[in-house]
Amino acid sequence: MTINFLDDVFLKARTHSAWQDKPVEDSILREIYDLAKMGPTSANCCPIHIAFIKSKEAKEKLKPCLDAGNVTKTMLAPVTAIIAYNLEFYEQLPKLFPHADARSWFVGKALHIQTTAFRNGTLQGAYFMLAARALGLDCGPMSGFNNEAVDKAFFENTQFKSNFLCNLGYGDSSKLYPRAPRLTFDEVCEIL
Repeated sequence: MTINFLDDVFLKARTHSAWQDKPVEDSILREIYDLAKMGPTSANCCPIHIAFIKSKEAKEKLKPCLDAGNVTKTMLAPVTAIIAYNLEFYEQLPKLFPHADARSWFVGKALHIQTTAFRNGTLQGAYFMLAARALGLDCGPMSGFNNEAVDKAFFENTQFKSNFLCNLGYGDSSKLYPRAPRLTFDEVCEIL
């Protein structure tokens, strides 16, 4: 596959809400993760957890958790990834960060665990979307859902907490709105 990286991942890539009726193979989902996992996280903590919602049964389980405006696009997306984070990520630090006792930085420190897991899981979610775009998929990230309901439906009695949802597939470009503007460098940046 040949890609023009900047166009395909940033400049021409768009957030999709309409999808072609074309499946996404499990092998591509594995490739996305294998790329995304290489992005940096603090102390290589890697707290992401992803639930790929593909089956009709899983989609129906997700449906009541969605805000009304997100139901149709999510039901029609070939895949919806629940991007979550693992609140017990630090248990893997002896393997992931072996040159220090990083696990001890977190044990018994609930706020530090939550902040670190959420921040780094969010970073990994961004890497996930860039990897999906690099592999030719379109993304439709969203936060219009009930986190508690998703966690109860998919992660009950686990250490996983949902962060955001990301629909994946091959977008229908004919249904895109014109690209919305972005803020300029001078509007959001300072060089101090």
